[in-house]
Amino acid sequence: MELVDIVDKNDQIIGNIAKDIAHEKGLLHRTVIAEVINTKGEWLLVKQASHKQDAGQYVNPVGGHVSSGETEDEALKRETAEEVGIKNFKYNHVGKVIFNRKVIGRKENHYFIVYEIYSDENIQLNDESVDYKWFSKSEIESLIKNNPKMFGDGFHFVWNNFYSGHLA
Repeated sequence: MELVDIVDKNDQIIGNIAKDIAHEKGLLHRTVIAEVINTKGEWLLVKQASHKQDAGQYVNPVGGHVSSGETEDEALKRETAEEVGIKNFKYNHVGKVIFNRKVIGRKENHYFIVYEIYSDENIQLNDESVDYKWFSKSEIESLIKNNPKMFGDGFHFVWNNFYSGHLA
């Protein structure tokens, strides 16, 4: 049973509980989200497997719960190794934002801690994703405008909160 810390809207820990119960009750808890960017400036996106919340859509390559007692940076390193096989990387904290939705029978009420990871390591997907692709920022912006269903809700949310209108 995985425990997560329940936090308030100011990201202060107010308790801990099993992750499944946090989702069942819609309790706010932390999740790390990361964009992976290579030295060409391309962004890695992964296509979700059929058993995941955004099945068949491209999403942020790293996204996972911060376990109770774990630091955000520790969770970022663990989730990055698990989900895309990258172990040695530089990263930057981008920001925090609350993402709340009901999907696949659960209430996701996540405090997204968003990062950028900089790496050229080979990608090794786990069973949460079926494919990956590198995109330029301008490709992403064009595809979001012309084919928004290509991307999952969480990706749209992060893009709109941190990257939309900020193309370099």
